[in-house]
Amino acid sequence: MELDKNTMRKLRQLILFAILAAAVVMKYEKVLEILGRGVGLIFPFLMGAAIAFILNVPMRGMERHIRPGRPGRWKRPLSLALSILLVAGILLLVIFVVMPELVRTLVSLQSSLPAFFERIQKQAEDLFIQYPDAAVYLQTIELDWDQIGRNAVAFLSESARTMLSSTWNIVVSVINGMMNFFIGFVFALYILLQKETLCRQVKHLLQAFLPEQACGKIFEVASLSERTFSSFLTGQCLEAVILGTMFFITLSVLRLPYALLIGVLIAFTALIPIFGAFIGCVIGAFLMLVVSPMDALVFVVVFFVLQQLEGNLIYPHVVGGSVGLPSIWVLVAVTIGGNAMGIVGMLIFIPLCSVLYTLLREAVRARLSRQAARPSGKKGVPDKKTPAPKGPAGTKGPQT
Repeated sequence: MELDKNTMRKLRQLILFAILAAAVVMKYEKVLEILGRGVGLIFPFLMGAAIAFILNVPMRGMERHIRPGRPGRWKRPLSLALSILLVAGILLLVIFVVMPELVRTLVSLQSSLPAFFERIQKQAEDLFIQYPDAAVYLQTIELDWDQIGRNAVAFLSESARTMLSSTWNIVVSVINGMMNFFIGFVFALYILLQKETLCRQVKHLLQAFLPEQACGKIFEVASLSERTFSSFLTGQCLEAVILGTMFFITLSVLRLPYALLIGVLIAFTALIPIFGAFIGCVIGAFLMLVVSPMDALVFVVVFFVLQQLEGNLIYPHVVGGSVGLPSIWVLVAVTIGGNAMGIVGMLIFIPLCSVLYTLLREAVRARLSRQAARPSGKKGVPDKKTPAPKGPAGTKGPQT
């Protein structure tokens, strides 16, 4: 059998793909190591792309509302500068609002902790008086204090060496992080100032090497992803502000301590979908426990009430509605993303699942429409052997 050139080319491609797949399977650890190094090399640029995407959301709105006037070339830089000032202003405002409250909280804790430990000691003494058998049992326990002391000295010396090594690693990590952030920020500025040019270049690159139908599908998915991620970012920030305001107002009405600090803390942790506010709950409950256990109990009750209100009413409509994802799939996306990639996975998987959900829904609808339009019979071909049924007057019956 003689093979033509097209068939030979496909066979060579298939053989090459099989060899590469076998090499990846057999040397998967080396492949993962190479991929990790590659991601590390381009990490500043990935960070820059993420910063550009976040800044593009307010910048796009400002560009629509700023009149270009005569110097139209200043519209883009002005919108970018205002977006940077907006984000930086929000961060500085939160810092200046929270810092005085945080200082007052630390001063209050400094005076409250001794009384807190005294209450614990008093309760332990009352417990031993009420249950004298426990005190007798504790007295019978023999401890080798010399061995405990030697273990403590060994532990402290080992901890000191580990702390010095960890401190150096932390310093190096902070410096690398600052350098990566600076490079990523500059890269983000280039992206935002020339985003139309970059989009046009990428479009031409894809059209040069891919079929027209594949390019159209890629552009459609990219546009859907951009809209979905932007809507999710806006909805998540709005939901965090609403939840933090609810906690601040409720705690202020109930005259519980640390209302402003806990409200801001919960607003920030609520950026982590669904489960983030529980971090603020733990910290807030500990702060109130030092002041008054009853206040901590009231706060926990208030937290669960507001959390149920937020989880069942606000979050599905604000965030789930903004990305077009039903509430049950929001929970599934958060769970899978958290197990796969931690906090970053929680933030990414909701819009990602929304994109997949939309594409799957459109594919299912298109397939059902084709099946409904397909004529009856085997494999879409009308059955010629069986005539169509006739009505009582000899006319043809209803078509299916």
